[in-house]
Amino acid sequence: MKVIIMVAAGIVALLLGGWMVAGYVPTRNIETPKYELVTKAKGYEVRSYAPHIVAEVELTGKYGETLNKGFGKVADYIFGNNTAKGSIAMTAPVLHEKQAASEKIAMTAPVLHEKAGEGGTYKLAFVMPSSYTLETLPKPNNDEVTLRAVPEKKFAVRSFGGYATEAKVERETKKLMDALKGDNITPASGPTTAQFNPPWTPPFMRHNEVMVEVR
Repeated sequence: MKVIIMVAAGIVALLLGGWMVAGYVPTRNIETPKYELVTKAKGYEVRSYAPHIVAEVELTGKYGETLNKGFGKVADYIFGNNTAKGSIAMTAPVLHEKQAASEKIAMTAPVLHEKAGEGGTYKLAFVMPSSYTLETLPKPNNDEVTLRAVPEKKFAVRSFGGYATEAKVERETKKLMDALKGDNITPASGPTTAQFNPPWTPPFMRHNEVMVEVR
């Protein structure tokens, strides 16, 4: 019995080690957006992000549905469905942002994290490698995928681990918003969720962020 337990423990350790390696290797040398730390506060930090370019798609549906479908469409672009028929290096994080619901007046509402029934409109974006410009990036063959230049901006960012489920994102967003309110900081945008790891990464190794623009 003791031998069986030791063998079982060895198999579990081997599988866990393989799982951890599979989660670590894809992100080992991956590029992330450049930023400067402006200030560190209780529960969040303010960062100034350098200008960058995103490839993004807008979809309507539930949180998980738009995350998975949007990831597939933008990944298809960087893996060769573009005018150059070549791959573009993967970066992190993957950005998932809920768009403001339309009002019944001739005016655009602010970008707020609001639920519209069981679904909503989301943008799913990959940050493009910093070596590219809008002129040098190959154009997407899929009209749903668009390229957009993002100017320098400041964001308040809260980090958290585990899986970025809709419920957990909402909890972390509330914590960030409450902290900003306590510091008399008014957000200039709705929240964006940033996920840095492949789906198969163990939960204890995962890194996520929720971020809102501030001025």
